[in-house]
Parts: sequence; structure tokens; C-alpha cells
Amino acid sequence: MKTTVNITINGESYEETIPNRMLLVDFIREVAVQTGTHVGCTYEGVCGACTIQLDGEAVKSCLMLAVQADGHEIKTVEGLATNGELTPLQTAFNEHHALQCGYCTPGILMNMDEFLKKNPNPTEDEIRHGLVGNLCRCTGYAHIVDAVKDAAGK
Repeated sequence: MKTTVNITINGESYEETIPNRMLLVDFIREVAVQTGTHVGCTYEGVCGACTIQLDGEAVKSCLMLAVQADGHEIKTVEGLATNGELTPLQTAFNEHHALQCGYCTPGILMNMDEFLKKNPNPTEDEIRHGLVGNLCRCTGYAHIVDAVKDAAGK
């Protein structure tokens, strides 16, 4: 079966007829061609590389069907910067060398962007707890935590 959906991604509306079982991450990557959203755990929801914001809330797009996002607003990592101007969080990730291979980075940025909106002055423990849903095999998290602390309140 197929369904027609209208999903807004980074301000652009996509009206498409898609299979009912299409995952949101596949819609984002294949239909909207926003390839910053990654699949790292083969659609199990454990790595966080596919994290996007649905109506301002961080969600794992590999655990949602695209039809569930019909009529909703999605922001991916490509939508974080405004007119080429990086957000304080993106700038802090660069300044603190908070990435290595970069595969997990888009998901972490989307999660921490929402996290900082809810908690603009987090403690280190709160940041570490907020990162629980995002796996990184390269950095050991220290630089990521430093970057989030630096971006807090900016």
C-alpha cells in the first residue's frame, strides 16, 4: 500500500506518494536527499546517528515511519546553520575538536541542539546523561562534552 504524505524538511515541503512502511530516515535521505542524517545501527535505534528534530523534539528517524511525519516539520543537520552561519554548538564542536570520523556528529548535534534549548545551563553530568542515546566510537566523548558546555547559554 502507498500513502501520499506532505512533510516539511528544513523549510522545504515534500509531497510524495510513498510505501506505507517507508522509514522516516529513508524518506529524508532518498526523497529529500538530506544525507547528513545517517543510519549506523541498521534501523535498531541504538546509535542515534539518525537523530533529527520533529516539531522541535529530537527523535530517532530510523524508528519512525514516514507516514507518521505527515503534516509535521522536520529539521536535519543541514537545517541547523542559518544563511551559512554556524550555530554556537556547531562552532564549539569545531573549536573543541569534538568529532573525528564525523559519522555520529549530525545525530549528536541534533540531539544536543534540542537538549540545550530545554536546558541552557547544563552540568557536565546532565550533558553526559543527555548524550546517552548517541554512540560515538572515536572520541571518547570528552571533547563532545566540552563543546556542549562551551555552547551552553550562547
